[in-house]
Amino acid sequence: MFRLLGMTSRDDRELLRHHGDVDAEPGLLDFAVNVRLERPPSWLRQRLVEALDRLGHYPSATEDLAARTAIAARHGRDPGEVLPLAGAAEGFALLPTLRPRLAAVVHPSFTEPEFALRGAGVPVTRVQLDPADGYRIRVEAVPDEADLVVLGNPTNPTSVLHPAEALAELARPGRVLVVDEAFADAVPGEPESLTTTELPGLLVLRSLTKMWGLPGLRAGYALGDPELLARLAHARPHWPLGTLALEAIDACCAPSALAEADEAAARIASHRDAFAADLGALPGVEVRGPAAAPFLLLRVPGGAEVRERLRQRGIAVRRGDTFPGLDTDHMRVSVRAPEDNAVLVETLHEILESTPTDSGVRV
Repeated sequence: MFRLLGMTSRDDRELLRHHGDVDAEPGLLDFAVNVRLERPPSWLRQRLVEALDRLGHYPSATEDLAARTAIAARHGRDPGEVLPLAGAAEGFALLPTLRPRLAAVVHPSFTEPEFALRGAGVPVTRVQLDPADGYRIRVEAVPDEADLVVLGNPTNPTSVLHPAEALAELARPGRVLVVDEAFADAVPGEPESLTTTELPGLLVLRSLTKMWGLPGLRAGYALGDPELLARLAHARPHWPLGTLALEAIDACCAPSALAEADEAAARIASHRDAFAADLGALPGVEVRGPAAAPFLLLRVPGGAEVRERLRQRGIAVRRGDTFPGLDTDHMRVSVRAPEDNAVLVETLHEILESTPTDSGVRV
């Protein structure tokens, strides 16, 4: 493992802002975006429809408290330790308000935190994880002087699930430890989640977007010490979340929703493991494992050309080279239903069979 100071070029910042929705053009079979559903489930849509009549009023303190109370009950916390967010991405955008002197961002990982911090002039050190170590965190790689540390668990795009004990070692007085758990609800049982752990400076960010088909609504939350959450939120405008987002948060934290999410997580894990085995059986395809999230990181020879040929065949995958530490041979693929996964495996096999490597040998 080694450290790499963040770059400052315009091109680098543009790469950091790239997201999978750009790869997923309309009409393509979408393996680029990590959202489980094409639309919210019927029970959630009904809750949102019923809330429409309240749109003529500003979101109330009662609605905000209901959302915070539902989140708190879901994680065994106090409502004062909860901050509803317009998606986990808002939490990343708010990080500069903590005024860190030096931020350490663990990579490869979701790039929005680094983009937000650098855009606000915060010095950023990249902690680059080593594929030879399975992209696993090593506490000693994080600079002691960093007073803000950001990493994902499970990590996007590597699908690595770090042990909670290892992450806890990164916490210390005077440091804010930000753990992005946007995909934790897709891990059966959430065994390494820190949502119920008390650590100094711990800030856990969660998303409801991926599990419940809500990218167009933006709903998530942060968990942490009330004083830390107050610092994070002090510059937010009035009514940062609308009525529908607060209603969605309340609904998605209900016991019936949690049971449905648990069933979905088990199903995703089963589909993912079968998908990984099928992809790994293709000549030349490296599947990073063990995988814990609802997506897989692949390395494919001639990746940029392969991605383009997949697109021409009607399939979108997420390019990997916008994640620091990965190159154009990397791509991320979301786990879909088995019949859709089979389409990608067969199409990729056909493309690789007809694509020579630089040496002229087909892979």
